[in-house]
Amino acid sequence: MTDLNALKYTEEHEWLHVEGTTATIGITDYAADKLGDVVFVELPQVGLDLTPGAVIGEIESTKSVGELYAPVVGRVIEVNDAVVDDPSLVNAEPFEGGWLIKVSIAEGGTDALLDRDAYVTLTEG
Repeated sequence: MTDLNALKYTEEHEWLHVEGTTATIGITDYAADKLGDVVFVELPQVGLDLTPGAVIGEIESTKSVGELYAPVVGRVIEVNDAVVDDPSLVNAEPFEGGWLIKVSIAEGGTDALLDRDAYVTLTEG
């Protein structure tokens, strides 16, 4: 299991696991629960340059359609094809096999994001 305290979070319920200049990005268990059963995931293309706040994909569930937002400046270097093929991974393993994309980021590019405590406070409010 991923150490949830080591992750960074966005107000749009995305998480980032940063290793050097690579960030793995997914949606949180809170978001997955609110969405309900995920049935479709559309991810950006490898090579896409990201601008924070820009729509980069879509997640559809039995309840609603949600947009994915770029949380940082960077470039998409990998997409999780397993999630495209089996969207239920987003619900079953939001912090493990249900990750969405990997992004090359600048050092310090996640400084403005939330830590675990701030994210928990956000979701309880």
